[in-house]
Amino acid sequence: MLKSKSYFKYLKIFIIAFICLCTIFMIPLKAFAESNPDDEMKNFVKNIFLSKSKSVLTQDLDSIESLYDTDTKYGQWAYEYEERKVKYINNWAKKQGIKFTDITPDIVFRKAKVSDKACSFYVLCNTEYTYVYEDQPHIVNSSRIGTYHSINLTKKDNEWIITKEWYTDPFADSLKLEDIKMDKIKEYINAQPPRDLSGINDRRKNAVSYADQYCGSATAKEYGYKYNKAYRDFNPEGGDCANFASQILHEGGKFKKNAIWNYAKGSATGPWVNADKFTHYMIGSGRGYVLARGSYEQVYKASYKLLPGDFIAYERKGDITHISMVTGADSKGYSLVTCHNTDRNNVPWDLGWSNKNMKFWLVRMNY
Repeated sequence: MLKSKSYFKYLKIFIIAFICLCTIFMIPLKAFAESNPDDEMKNFVKNIFLSKSKSVLTQDLDSIESLYDTDTKYGQWAYEYEERKVKYINNWAKKQGIKFTDITPDIVFRKAKVSDKACSFYVLCNTEYTYVYEDQPHIVNSSRIGTYHSINLTKKDNEWIITKEWYTDPFADSLKLEDIKMDKIKEYINAQPPRDLSGINDRRKNAVSYADQYCGSATAKEYGYKYNKAYRDFNPEGGDCANFASQILHEGGKFKKNAIWNYAKGSATGPWVNADKFTHYMIGSGRGYVLARGSYEQVYKASYKLLPGDFIAYERKGDITHISMVTGADSKGYSLVTCHNTDRNNVPWDLGWSNKNMKFWLVRMNY
């Protein structure tokens, strides 16, 4: 009996000592976990996007330039593109008579490779742009744009710096807003009242709901930044904009497929997946008709006639290369669009497409 008590006494002492040692050593183990190099670099990349977004608002090009290794060809090119984008966004805001109040990126890491001297990342960036009209500072408008970025970082002089960045950006086809009559356009836009779109029919409303849910990297976070997996993604084959517009009209708007306009088992007809053929089919079949066609200055007034569920086709050098679906209007009644490649969700219809050589087809759909 005495032997048994002694045994349990020593066992108890051992257990207490073991718990104490575990408690003591948990602190450095936790600290080590928190200093995981992958996590540190991911936070660094997130801060890069936050810094770039802030610099767009302040037009602080020096801060953006400091992020890039401009001594290298690819680093210089990446910075020069960011520089042009900052100027374009602020020129567009001037034309529109708006002020961007916040630009908020949400970063999702798809791939990451981290080492002591070089890192590479492939990330999804869902960016929310909020803006107000100058005479309506209390009414906040919101749009989302989704992009995929391939970024290379190198340690130089003990500091991480971007040596290469590539992404398909929605502002790449614009940057020439100084060629249009800004003051006249701004005056017209700011004189417009809000539009009440609540009376549109259920088919149009359902088309908008489908577009909001499946606009990929531009969706609200709860939708998971995904396309509808029931459909093939045609981005690797030249673009998915017409495919997505067709889905919106069929799944949401309940337009019926037929032998000409069709998708089945991963294959699509030309009018379903090609922007040019899509536009001409919708007009030629009587499912839609043209409200206006021409340059931005020729059609921007007519754009206020667009309703959710209509679409805009973007023509360059005689070829229609892009389709966006109308999904709403902002506080001045300015039409907003949703599309794939690059993914947009309720974005002002000309943002990123303001090149003077672009022609726009504003098409009313017959629901």
